[in-house]
Amino acid sequence: MNKLIAIALLVGGIVMIVFGAKASDSVGSDVSRLFNGTPTDKTIWLLVGGVIAAAVGAAALFRNSRR
Repeated sequence: MNKLIAIALLVGGIVMIVFGAKASDSVGSDVSRLFNGTPTDKTIWLLVGGVIAAAVGAAALFRNSRR
């Protein structure tokens, strides 16, 4: 994988995690948590997608640095 793409995935994943963390503190997420016991779907997808993107980007950077 290209080093630029790996960096973009890593940074994009971190940004998604930050937005997911902020979305988990929102009023909509609080209301959803009150009735359903879980945060909104948007919050979950932002956090999961961010973790996956950051992990893929970090793994690609680590793999490229070892070569």
